Amino acid sequence: QPAWGRLGHAERSAYLNRAADAVEASAEALAELLSREQGKPLNGPNARFEVGACAAWLRATASFELEPEVLVDDEGGRAELHYRPLGVVGAIGPWNWPMMISVWQLAPALRMGNTVVMKPSEYTPLSVLALAKVINQVLPADVLHVVSGGREVGEALASHPEIDKVMFTGSTATGKAIIRSSADTVKRLTLELGGNDAGIVLPDADPQAIAEGLFWGAFINTGQTCAALKRLYVHEDIYDQVCEALVDVAKQMPMGVGLDEQNVLGPLQNKAQFDIVANLVQAAKDAGARVLTGGDPEAGQPGYFYPTTLVADIDNDNPLVAQEQFGPALPIVKYSSLDEVVEMANGLDVGLGASVWSADPAKAREVAARIEAGTVWINKHGAVDPRVPFGGAKGSGYGLEFGAEGLKHLGQPQVISY
Repeated sequence: QPAWGRLGHAERSAYLNRAADAVEASAEALAELLSREQGKPLNGPNARFEVGACAAWLRATASFELEPEVLVDDEGGRAELHYRPLGVVGAIGPWNWPMMISVWQLAPALRMGNTVVMKPSEYTPLSVLALAKVINQVLPADVLHVVSGGREVGEALASHPEIDKVMFTGSTATGKAIIRSSADTVKRLTLELGGNDAGIVLPDADPQAIAEGLFWGAFINTGQTCAALKRLYVHEDIYDQVCEALVDVAKQMPMGVGLDEQNVLGPLQNKAQFDIVANLVQAAKDAGARVLTGGDPEAGQPGYFYPTTLVADIDNDNPLVAQEQFGPALPIVKYSSLDEVVEMANGLDVGLGASVWSADPAKAREVAARIEAGTVWINKHGAVDPRVPFGGAKGSGYGLEFGAEGLKHLGQPQVISY
């Protein structure tokens, strides 16, 4: 680690740019492997999109400037805030966006002069191993490592005395376990944990204009996204129109095998997740909710395909609303007043993202300011940007990723005062 840490920002940024070139040169092979292992289609905002995002994120991270901050400069003296390498970063990733989230972790860690040990999900190790092999074509030896395995590997990283920081994206339950495992060594942590993002549609919104944005906010990666729209609140004045518009969009989106070029939605990645979605939708049906489309997987069909499902006339305390489904099933809850919907949106112990949909941007910003979430989007959902910090509120984690602020979370602050 010391040799990599001694390189300047410009040299490390040049390595990241070369890594982006290497990813682009292998893009189609990486996308095909990702589709085969994770299940997501090649097309749409899926496998090719994910590999392209890896290259874009590497380049963006290389471009950020992080100069020493002058805190005081007067007749009494001068104080500067610098950010030094931490050492070794352990990066524990999920199975839903295995390549892209790996880059979200490794790129800023490397840029800040740290070396990285990655632990991919046991569901998608091949995608991360292949990505690392491509990137390691251009990096110096022993800067980036991957160790695959199960829970015991993650626990070892979190507790190892020579790991200086852990970055983790995954469930809140696993995040709490990492906090416990890392406590004895007082590790720095960045945790991007579970969410149950609310979308609020105000009565002045145009149902036809927002329908496709709502759909992809919820169903990107077949709903298997931490910051996807997972519960939609629609004002009673336009409730039926929004439901109808969403059904129209859903019926235009083909689902099937990922390597088939026509598909934009794929299977759930594993049986455990399929069962969670199926059980939550069935419980909603049993409670009297109305299924607008989907909700009835084809018996005997190979693969974990759960049909695109929209559920209306559902109570806010129904498990499909209150729990994170992490799949292609969106509950649509009717509301009457602004105070009521803000209370419902804020009623859970997680707060990763949220969105407000309105024809009046000023009104939407007023509502956004009342939502307890790390990011609130207006007339879009889940649109992350490598330049814009991202992190959760409440039980959705702590620490920031992305942009210059994200770099700071991968450095050791040091004040030099003279």
